[in-house]
Amino acid sequence: MNLITAPWLSYRLRDGSEQQLPLTAIANPNVVDFVSSRADFHGAAYQFAIGLLQTVLAPQDKYDWHELYLTPPDEVGLAAAFAKVEHAFELNGDGPRFMQDSDPLDAASPVPVSGLLIEAPGGNTLKLNTDHFIKRGIAETLSPEMAALALFTLQINAPSGGQGHRTGLRGGGPLTTLVLPHEENASLWQKLWLNVQSRESWAYKDPDYHSAELFPWLGETRISKNKGSDIYAHDVHPLAMFWAMPRRIRLLFEKQEGTCQLSLKACSTVCRQYRTSNYGNNYVGTWLHPLTHYRSNPKKPDEDYLSTKGQPGGIQYKQWHSLSFVDTAEGSHPAQVVQDFLLHKSEYFDFDWGEAPRLWAFGFDMDNMKARGWYNSEFPLIRLEPELRDELLHEIKLMQTLAQEVLWHCRTQIKAAWFDKPADAKGDTSHIDLQFWQRTQNDFFQVVAALLNAPDGRLTPEAAGRWLWALSRHARALFDDLALSNLYPDREMYKKIRARRQLTGWLAGSKRIRQFSQDYRLDTLTEELA
Repeated sequence: MNLITAPWLSYRLRDGSEQQLPLTAIANPNVVDFVSSRADFHGAAYQFAIGLLQTVLAPQDKYDWHELYLTPPDEVGLAAAFAKVEHAFELNGDGPRFMQDSDPLDAASPVPVSGLLIEAPGGNTLKLNTDHFIKRGIAETLSPEMAALALFTLQINAPSGGQGHRTGLRGGGPLTTLVLPHEENASLWQKLWLNVQSRESWAYKDPDYHSAELFPWLGETRISKNKGSDIYAHDVHPLAMFWAMPRRIRLLFEKQEGTCQLSLKACSTVCRQYRTSNYGNNYVGTWLHPLTHYRSNPKKPDEDYLSTKGQPGGIQYKQWHSLSFVDTAEGSHPAQVVQDFLLHKSEYFDFDWGEAPRLWAFGFDMDNMKARGWYNSEFPLIRLEPELRDELLHEIKLMQTLAQEVLWHCRTQIKAAWFDKPADAKGDTSHIDLQFWQRTQNDFFQVVAALLNAPDGRLTPEAAGRWLWALSRHARALFDDLALSNLYPDREMYKKIRARRQLTGWLAGSKRIRQFSQDYRLDTLTEELA
C-alpha cells in the first residue's frame, strides 16, 4: 500500500457523510475534516498532511500562500506534486518502507501490533496482570491503514521505551499546536494550509526527495549504541523534523481476511505483529519543530530548548498566552506555525472578537512510558497591537496570576474540609484545578475581550471588578459543590464551615485582594459589581 496514492484515510464531507479517499482529497472543497476512531490518530493525520504539504508544495512567499489558501490546486495538480515523494511512502514491500527500519530485524522476536499504541500495557504490566484500566487485547488485528497511522503516531510521539528505545525528536508526548480557521466547516485544505509556511518565512535549501537526510527510512538507521552516533539539527534537512524516525520497527503483514479492531472494517490484509529493536536514531540538542511550543532558559541561552509536554490538569487558559505569544523574558517560544501566522498571515483575517481564528493544542500527558491522558483544547488566536503588546501581556499575566492564587486558596480549603491533616493527605487532587479552570474560562476571555478594547492596554475598573467577582463566585461555588454537597448528616460539618469561612474571608479581605482592588480602583465601582 502506498500512502500517497491509496485511499487509506477517511474524511468527513460537508454533507456529513464519510468516505475513504486518497490523500489528494484534501484539495476537495467539500472535504472538511479527517475522520478517525482515535483522537491521537486524528491529530497525527493533520501532522502527516501538513508535513507532506510543507515538503512538496511550500509557497515562495505570503502572497503565493494566500493565493493557494483561497484557490487550492485541483486533485490532479496535487497528485503531481505528491508524486515527487511517492517512492518514500510504500508501507510494505521489498524496498524502503514508510517509517520502518531498512533492516528486516529478523533477529528480533515478533510482538503484538497493539504495542504500537502509546497507551497499550507493556510487557511487564501484562506479566504482573496489572492492566486494570487499559486492558490488553485492544488492537490485536489492524488493517494496513490503521497500522500506518499507529506507526506514524508512535514515531512522532515516542515516549521513553526502555533501554535504548529512543524518544521522539520532540521528546516523549509533545504538545502540538496548530492554527485553524474560525469556521468549523471551513475546508480541510484551509485548516491544513494555515500551518504551511512559505520559503520566505522559513528558509531552507531545496530538499532531496531521495535522501535519508529527509526521509530516514531511505537509508540505514544510525545505530545509537555508541558515542558519536547522536543526530543534531545540522545533520539533516530541516524538513526531516516532520519525518523523524526514533524507533526501529518492521510491520509484519499477512494476506488474510479479517476485521480491523480499530476501524471495525473488513480487510484482506492484516497486521498482527511487528519486529522492533533498540538503539534507533537518537535526536539530541535543540530542535524547533514547527508545530510545537518550546521553552528556553533566558539566563542560560546556550542550554537546549525543551518542548512543552502535556501535564496533569490538561491544557487550560493559564497556558494560552504562552502558546500564542513570544515572550523572551520568560523563555517562551510558540510553535513556528503560530508565530508565522501572527507575523505574516494575520493581515488576511478578521480578528474581531468572536470571529478570530482558533489555536488548537493537543497531546498526551506522559509519565515516562505510561500515558496518563490525552488532552485537546481550542482557544481564540488573537493579534495584539504592537504598540500595546507588552502592556496587554502584562495585564493578561496578572489576571492569570490572580486566578492561580484564588485556586490555591480554594484547593487548600477544600482539602481542609476533607481531611483532618490536609498537609499529610495523599492522592491526586488535580480534578479541583481542572474544574476551576473550566468554570472560569468563559469569564477570562470575556475580560480579555474588554482588555483588547481598552485604549491604554490596561484593565478598566469595570473589567478588573468583573474578573475578581467571577473568580470569587466560582471559587465559592466549587467549594460548595465538592465539600458541602452531601445530603446526609455530617458530624464534621463544623470543619467544613470553618474552611468555607477561611476561603470567603481571604476572598473578601486578604492583603492580596485589597492590593488588586487598590491597583484597579475598584472602590469607584458600584457596590453591586464590586
